Amino acid sequence: MKATVTFVGSGDAFGSGGRFQTCILVDIPGLRFAIDFGASSLIALNKLGIRHTSIDLILLTHIHADHSAGIPQLLADSMLGARREKPLTIAGPRDTEARLAETRDALMPGMHVMKPKFPLTYIEMETYKTHQVCGLFVTPYPADHTKETNPTGLRIDCGGKIISYTGDGDWTDDTPKLADGADLMICECYFYEKPIRFHLNYPTIRDRRHELKAKQLVLTHLGPEMLANRHRVPERCADDGMVIEI
Repeated sequence: MKATVTFVGSGDAFGSGGRFQTCILVDIPGLRFAIDFGASSLIALNKLGIRHTSIDLILLTHIHADHSAGIPQLLADSMLGARREKPLTIAGPRDTEARLAETRDALMPGMHVMKPKFPLTYIEMETYKTHQVCGLFVTPYPADHTKETNPTGLRIDCGGKIISYTGDGDWTDDTPKLADGADLMICECYFYEKPIRFHLNYPTIRDRRHELKAKQLVLTHLGPEMLANRHRVPERCADDGMVIEI
């Protein structure tokens, strides 16, 4: 089975380099899903000419604005102008539904009275367990990031193709497990030299690259320092709109 991976947004939380926030779109036969959906994701999708109503599933690594805050706007437009009819599933870590409701109420007060006319399903995934979600097999691993976000990395089996994503978080004993045998490993790489707590930075990736046994490695979530030094890095770095087929 072929999978097409589009980096709709490859930036950090602050739009460094003019990049959109995290949104990684994956197409496999019969299913289109997004990994994370940051606050700028609707703009990024529109720029690429991709209708958000074409997405069947959103998988969330954690509940931070640059990874999940585009969902209230997506749902609002789905119920208003876009008039979505097809089902949508949103799967993430524990408390995903409640935390997204809090985000909705903070960003769009009064939206709680709107009720979707399309099937909307929330799934909350425990770590270290494989969950069957819309025909995918998704295994979340705990991530070393802000604990209040219930952070995870995801290993996704798409009909035999394995896509792994660290989400945000420093190296853990589970990082090599995410990468092991993956067709594509998407790895946060926030800073080039400066150590930043709760994030994976290039010195760690460089020193432990041999432990990442993935067929392809792509670095994303690049901050200003990393963007300025990306020409020094042999690994492939993501750009908004970049497409990879596996």
